[in-house]
Amino acid sequence: MELRQLEYLVAVAEEANFTRAAERVHISQSGVSAQIRQLETDLGATLIDRSGRRATLTTAGSAALVHARAVLTSVDAMRQAVDDVNGLVRGRLTIGMVTACTVAPLFEILAAFHHAHPGIEVTLAEDDSDRLIQRVRSGEVHLALVGAAGAPPSGLDALVLVSEHLVAAVPFDHPLVKRRRISLADISDYPIVSMPEGTGVRAVFDQDCARKGIRHNIALQASAPGTVADLAARGLGIAILTESMAANHTDRLKALPIRDSTTLAILAFIWAATDTPALRELLRHIRQFVTTGTDTSKRVAPA
Repeated sequence: MELRQLEYLVAVAEEANFTRAAERVHISQSGVSAQIRQLETDLGATLIDRSGRRATLTTAGSAALVHARAVLTSVDAMRQAVDDVNGLVRGRLTIGMVTACTVAPLFEILAAFHHAHPGIEVTLAEDDSDRLIQRVRSGEVHLALVGAAGAPPSGLDALVLVSEHLVAAVPFDHPLVKRRRISLADISDYPIVSMPEGTGVRAVFDQDCARKGIRHNIALQASAPGTVADLAARGLGIAILTESMAANHTDRLKALPIRDSTTLAILAFIWAATDTPALRELLRHIRQFVTTGTDTSKRVAPA
């Protein structure tokens, strides 16, 4: 008894015709017929009634069909299990991260994943959040860490690491430094130092300003939050950052809450599908990291 004979039996039973069954399994009709007869000889019973226009199962054939399907299902499961193991040995993943990324948890996750699965080839792709989202949707990037305004992008699976409000960070000699809170209108009178379009922080700022009908003056742009802070500290404008970004520069800048900036800046892992063993395993590492109780809000910031 051979697996192909069981496959042919299932095909004949479902097609009720030797010709259509042969087309389905891509061999000649005579080949299907010969293999079914060999199976009948091995089992000592007629499985297919060939007396009518349709090929129908005999009682013995119906009993055999149940087990034939079960065997083929088990074989498929075994192949999938082996493929999964091979995928974890020889897989490839392209991971996207925002340009100038300094998110320590991402690097810790990748290091732990590499240690557990050294055979999986990991490629890092830097880009802004908007383009990374497009690349995940197209399948070019398997998983990406991106910033977004308010909520993760629709149509993708996501795991949010942190969400927080924007602040306006000013040097200690700035006219607004003595204020406890400010509005979007207050800062519109001054030059702004911001991250570029395509980043989550900029999307939040633009969205909130548009909602209030405020036009802002973007004087300078930089991809790295640290550079935005450096430029603001040198008096070149008000830095628009998240709370955790600004917390890294309290020696040079004062972070002022913006009372009417209500959209949250989020940082999230996003992916389109978990159709590879390597990606499923990486997601397991990510979820394990997130659920360990680590206070990620102190270590990561939307970009």
